[in-house]
Amino acid sequence: MTPTPREALLTIRRELTPAERENRLIPRIEQGLAPVAVLAELAAQQHRIIRSDRRSFLVLAARCAETPAGGYFGRLAEGESLALNALTAFAAGCGLQEQALREREPLAGCQAYPGQLAWLALNGEPTAIVLALAANFAAWGNYCAITARALRQHYGFSDAACAFFDFFATPAPELEDEAVAVVTAGGLDQQRLAEGRRYGRLLQAYELMFWNTLADLSPATEQENDPGLGLA
Repeated sequence: MTPTPREALLTIRRELTPAERENRLIPRIEQGLAPVAVLAELAAQQHRIIRSDRRSFLVLAARCAETPAGGYFGRLAEGESLALNALTAFAAGCGLQEQALREREPLAGCQAYPGQLAWLALNGEPTAIVLALAANFAAWGNYCAITARALRQHYGFSDAACAFFDFFATPAPELEDEAVAVVTAGGLDQQRLAEGRRYGRLLQAYELMFWNTLADLSPATEQENDPGLGLA
């Protein structure tokens, strides 16, 4: 029997939530052990990701312009614009100005996620994409909440410098309600549910690849806090 849209969202989220041990960078950030150089690289890679994801959501909004999904994807694009503005202060706190953000080379392991989202924007089934995104947003939001706390506790970052992570960590029940409404309007069957799981599994895998690529930039015991260390 096909579950209700809300049940499907909760089920996929529960199935795809990664084990805590799989993300090797977040525990280091949480304990204040990640070098500022790695945080700077996180900012630079996110600068590319946010701009790409915003365009992907706009493509999806255009594809779905005549359905409720169009408005949903449009709001996600607006959120990326807000996040991009907030990212500048975090990057500055890590020693990177906007020009340095733009000039930083992309890392393949960090850019797999936006590459997959761009593919979905062109080829994915919209209802299944909503299911997959709702599952991934929960994991991403949790990582951002941990990072925001650690930046204040261990790194002395200002509220402005933490705003990027605060934005994604803040619960948005209205956005989840809208996702449920979009899935309801689009229709949920076993095929779309299977596609949602497939898309979600890939997005979660690339999400972990992002964090673990950054974790591999320095040893777990690295204490150096030079933003340019080994990342030029």
